[in-house]
Amino acid sequence: MKPTNITLTGGKILISEPGSRDFYFARSVVLLAEHNEEGSFGIILNKPVNIKFNEIVQGFPHFDGKVFLGGPVSTKNLFYIHTKGDLIEHSQRIGKDLFWGGSIEDVKMLLDSKLLDPKSIRFFVGYTGWSAKQLDDELKTDSWLVSKANSKKLIISKPEELWSNSLKDLGNDYALWANFPIDPGLN
Repeated sequence: MKPTNITLTGGKILISEPGSRDFYFARSVVLLAEHNEEGSFGIILNKPVNIKFNEIVQGFPHFDGKVFLGGPVSTKNLFYIHTKGDLIEHSQRIGKDLFWGGSIEDVKMLLDSKLLDPKSIRFFVGYTGWSAKQLDDELKTDSWLVSKANSKKLIISKPEELWSNSLKDLGNDYALWANFPIDPGLN
């Protein structure tokens, strides 16, 4: 039974259907930051890249956290979610204790003073975007499941477990999907 009565808004997560083979979205969990009549904007949460933060971003204090591929749009730009909205000016709340963006100078200062760590901020290159009604159409074709997000869990979860754990959080019907083979043809 597909989850129902969940309004598509910022702060929700999109869980890709197990059969998706798209390079970016196969077995992905996308945090929706914004959804309105003009379109939708989010970031893929569980696709780490194999490059260290300070190799990508110059002029920042040292940061040991992973960098993630947020999506196929604007991959030369850095985006971030965090739990420090009270310390980072201009942050946008997208969930309980979860924020999007904010002052990059505040982020630098907090990294330098060790008040930000991999359990309180995640960095992404690129984002995921949909034009007006595009995401609504993808939902009609069952490309995504929509779920409420556990803000703290999104930041601290192991990326390789986030997709399957998100499905399990939806209940027994979806827990089985977590075991769906990546390539059913090899089964």
